[in-house]
Amino acid sequence: MLPPIDEIVSNFELLDDWDERYRYLIELGRLMEKLPEDAYTDENKVRGCASQVWLITRLDDAHGAPRLHLVGDSDAHIVRGLVALLIALYNGKTPADAVSTDALALFRELDLESHLTPQRSNGLRSMVERIRQDAQAALAAS
Repeated sequence: MLPPIDEIVSNFELLDDWDERYRYLIELGRLMEKLPEDAYTDENKVRGCASQVWLITRLDDAHGAPRLHLVGDSDAHIVRGLVALLIALYNGKTPADAVSTDALALFRELDLESHLTPQRSNGLRSMVERIRQDAQAALAAS
């Protein structure tokens, strides 16, 4: 199970070198909820990523207002860690909160943008856009 985003940010800030930060990202990817085997479909694939990324966004109504529940995976270890960061950031948010959340600001704060290849940065933007589109669709449906 993934720790809360605040804890992830705190842990990230404690790590001094980038090898340690990459290892932490990989570990976060291992802590994610497993994606069901039947979810590895073209419909769930995120377009614009060099690595393969699958993402499912569901709404959970158990706590009154509908909240996002995301599950994802990637075939690349570091990208799986980036997916985990996004899931920790967006899980449990209402669709309206998700639409207004600036995930790229978090990645700048963690100095990840300057340590990702251009392809991974583009893929990250594609994942964020996909989550925001899913949240906007949930808003429109309600």
